[in-house]
Amino acid sequence: MSEDRRIHEHPVLSVEPGETVIFFWNDRPLAGKKGEALSSALIAAGVDAFGRNAHDHAPQGIFCANGQCSKCLVIADNRPVKSCMTPVAAGMRVSAADDLPELPAASGAGAPAATADIPEFQTDVLVIGAGPAGLSAAVELGRLGIATLLVDDKSEPGGKLVLQTHKFFGSVEDSQAGTRGMRIGRKLAEAVQADAHVTVWPDSTVLYVYSDRKVGILRNGSYALVAPKVVLNAAGAREKSLVFPGNHLIGVYGAGAFQTLVNRDLVRPSSRLFIVGGGNVGLIAGYHAIQAGITVVGLAEALPECGGYKVHADKLKRLGVPVYTSHTVLAANGSERVESVTIAGVDERFRPLPGTEKTFACDTLLVAVGLDPIAEFSAQAKAAGLPVFAAGDAAEIAEASSAMFNGRIAGLAVAKALGAKVEEIPAAWAAKAEQLKSHPGKVEPQVFPEAEEGVLPVIHCLQEIPCNPCSTVCPTESIAMEGDPLLGLPRYDGRCIGCGKCVLVCPGLAVTLVDYRRDRDNPIVTVPFEMAHVPLAVGAKVVGVDIDGRPLGEFAVAALQQNRENLTRLVRLRVPRALAKRVVAFRIQEASASRPLPAAEIASAPGSEAMACLCERVSASEVRRLIRSGITDINQIKAVTRAGMGACGGKSCDTLIRSIFRQEGIDPGRITPGTQRPLFVEVPLGTLAGASGQQPGE
Repeated sequence: MSEDRRIHEHPVLSVEPGETVIFFWNDRPLAGKKGEALSSALIAAGVDAFGRNAHDHAPQGIFCANGQCSKCLVIADNRPVKSCMTPVAAGMRVSAADDLPELPAASGAGAPAATADIPEFQTDVLVIGAGPAGLSAAVELGRLGIATLLVDDKSEPGGKLVLQTHKFFGSVEDSQAGTRGMRIGRKLAEAVQADAHVTVWPDSTVLYVYSDRKVGILRNGSYALVAPKVVLNAAGAREKSLVFPGNHLIGVYGAGAFQTLVNRDLVRPSSRLFIVGGGNVGLIAGYHAIQAGITVVGLAEALPECGGYKVHADKLKRLGVPVYTSHTVLAANGSERVESVTIAGVDERFRPLPGTEKTFACDTLLVAVGLDPIAEFSAQAKAAGLPVFAAGDAAEIAEASSAMFNGRIAGLAVAKALGAKVEEIPAAWAAKAEQLKSHPGKVEPQVFPEAEEGVLPVIHCLQEIPCNPCSTVCPTESIAMEGDPLLGLPRYDGRCIGCGKCVLVCPGLAVTLVDYRRDRDNPIVTVPFEMAHVPLAVGAKVVGVDIDGRPLGEFAVAALQQNRENLTRLVRLRVPRALAKRVVAFRIQEASASRPLPAAEIASAPGSEAMACLCERVSASEVRRLIRSGITDINQIKAVTRAGMGACGGKSCDTLIRSIFRQEGIDPGRITPGTQRPLFVEVPLGTLAGASGQQPGE
């Protein structure tokens, strides 16, 4: 992999040079971008190993890039910090976290140094999390004149919206469908920041909701207490991982971390990527990877069909990415970082089938196997007797379009609880909320329009999902939703004028335009395209593919058009009439990029245990042995093995241990949950006493 890992060209994102600062890694000068996460600056400079685990001395990199795990720990200016949550600064001296720095010599006996008084604030509503749900709720609360404090641990509001370069599904009216996620995030942030009733605290981490109904918050390294009348938990979710040999290797990433690198910080951490998990998160991350110029070797999904939207899976297939359903990951192979991944087919009970193993060369394994709600703030507030509401992923895992709409409803419900004059929330809103979070529906067979004259759209969307922008933008109302106006399938029946708005707005890139007006035997097919690194020119030949990615032939590029507002490129291909309606896109990855390794080229990887606790290096086999001995209390497993006692506070291993219980056939109702560590992140005791200048995770 090239040492220059910066993304210099992107089809959607603006690539700004930024201010360069020099910092030091193990006394070696490196260049970073002022204010970017230290982890991103290191990876951009070619540094993947940030330190070594204290138990087995294996190198560690990043996994979540969200402050929830501890794999990215480094020593910065003599302090242990999480590099994903620490901005790089000029002259910063950073070293690997192989050993903690020596404590300074004692300055002598006597009373501890005086600390500042801890500031206290009051507000009507404390909204935890400035993602799609929190922002939407704050907009409603501000509109009603309710004093609202919106707190988020990132430097800019938007949450995961900041990472979403794709166009959103859902309703145009209710969730801005057809608009790219990062633009929606900016619009919501601007609305909140312009409202005098809403105060936004960036770079602020909520630590705990105390029994006296006050909330401890670490704000820019200083501690504060907030006394709200109501708490709205919109803190989102944390990523799950999987138990497999090699799950501790550098290059095993959560999808959020990967998207943070490529879409927020414009850093390319990989050259060859394999994905496990076929929900929307994994499918979208794969598409984002290709936009960043990364080869996506393949995707494995344990279920017989991908759990995400079919149009997302189809996009990857059409670009040349094989999708292996009814497959699981057996191992990530490599001595210190991922060098290859081995997958295998599974039976109906998800047991690997011998003889179906395939190994692929790659440097990164993206784990996208679901999310866990960050629900602890809700539980703490409830225990303290503080009125609490939840919205977005903190309440229920769903799409961001659903989070925004449900955030609006939650904001109005909070206002009503405070006694504000709020009109009754319409029953139709509750129904719309259910629709927006609905799972993908059945897949219908493809039906092509019969006409072969004039110009007409061909719709390659065959699955019932909450999405209607194509019917909304059509100026002649020629596209209508069949049955339900949001969940129905779009059908063309009318008079097309060839404006191409439906092609541009479709989030699934599932509408093409076939124009017979100049040449009925070789019509022009307009397809959407969102890749900047693929050179195209009029007259060039591309391999056109159908909805499932099957090649249909080589076709010449007749014209190119860039839409500056939508940021989608329209590529016009000249296609024989018999194939014109079937062409959806064209392939950009060669089949050779995704071929499994021949047996002779598969390096024998050193034996590697699957880890149940990555911080304390507790193996899955050790946990399994205790479960088989009759232990069903996660606290007892923790006492015996130290699983959950690491720096992440059990946030990662809890789901891994539960998955082992599931594999052993233990009824979840029999499992005693682990006691959570009180504070959300690690905090120096001096900070809680009022000392300033220390950061979360130190």
